[in-house]
Amino acid sequence: MNENTSFAARVKTKAADLGFVACGIAPASLAPHTTERLRAWIADGAHGEMIWMESRADQRAQPRALWPAVNSVIALGMSYAPATDPLALAGAGDRGRISVYAQGGDYHDVVKRALKALARWIVETAGGELKVFVDTAPVMEKPLAEAAGLGWQGKHTNLVSRDSGSWLFLGAIYTTLDLTRDLPGDDRCGSCDACQRACPTDAFPAPYRLDARRCISYLTIEHAGPIPHEFRGPIGNRIYGCDDCLAVCPWNKFAEAAAANIAFAPRAELAAPALADLLALDDAGFRTVFAGSPIKRIGRDRMMRNCMIAAGNSGAPALLSAVIGLLDDPAPIVRGAAIWALSRLDHVQWTRELAARLATESDPSVRQEWLFAPIAAGERGNA
Repeated sequence: MNENTSFAARVKTKAADLGFVACGIAPASLAPHTTERLRAWIADGAHGEMIWMESRADQRAQPRALWPAVNSVIALGMSYAPATDPLALAGAGDRGRISVYAQGGDYHDVVKRALKALARWIVETAGGELKVFVDTAPVMEKPLAEAAGLGWQGKHTNLVSRDSGSWLFLGAIYTTLDLTRDLPGDDRCGSCDACQRACPTDAFPAPYRLDARRCISYLTIEHAGPIPHEFRGPIGNRIYGCDDCLAVCPWNKFAEAAAANIAFAPRAELAAPALADLLALDDAGFRTVFAGSPIKRIGRDRMMRNCMIAAGNSGAPALLSAVIGLLDDPAPIVRGAAIWALSRLDHVQWTRELAARLATESDPSVRQEWLFAPIAAGERGNA
């Protein structure tokens, strides 16, 4: 065992001590097909409103384009494997479904803290320069993790691990040290297409390709405007993210909840939140409930928009008063979603409200909201 191999093994041992269940070493370059896939994805517009994917695509495509001094990439994974079925609330109309990753502590903080601790140990032990990344820089964590042997990018485009299934938070350390590389992960999806079939909005135009514009995670988190009508019904009661394509992956049978970092244990108020409680939140209340959660970054208005979509899909008359209370919300995306939710929950009440608003409202934009918010784009000619 040479010195580099020995130190790489020590890095992995230290990473495990810090809570990482996976650690591997990748070269500071990605295969050409990775760059080609990224560029084709952006050229197709499949990144939607995520302009940062496009603006720094060259740095994202190759580690040395971001930092020319990097020689090795240490890829790391921290488990957030759930103890319960992520799809258990699918039929609970009065409850909101929050993606497993966002039910506990903010992974940005937890993973970065551990990365920095590992980085300090590396510098103290072996010297060199380094940079740490977790989801906030132009770094392709999933291809790098595959190159480092942590797993492979599945047909749902997320990393799949033989040991942790689909439940890994990824981080990366770029270092000037020349460390012994691991063998890349092998694709073990085979003929399975469970993730493709599970997607409620058909966001996968082909295996290994995701159209973010159709993805519920994108629509409920990254998308800033009104959610397109064609996706509102399929969203169901998902109010932040979607786990369907991850949850059905057969490799999850090897993921042990006991391996998950305790920081990601679901908070009681986020595991199965009542839509009525969430719809009552003002901005201060939103900040209080979601303090320390990655959900906080989308802001109260997007969350209310999402909750209104869920309310409209709930079939729960008990939510009517909360919906009506937000018909005049200052935020247009909340008002529009509330009008849509009212039309779904009680069409007669919506008809009365529509008549009253058109009789008294002079603002053309508000009149348009009332006329078109409940109507799919293809049906506007019948308004």
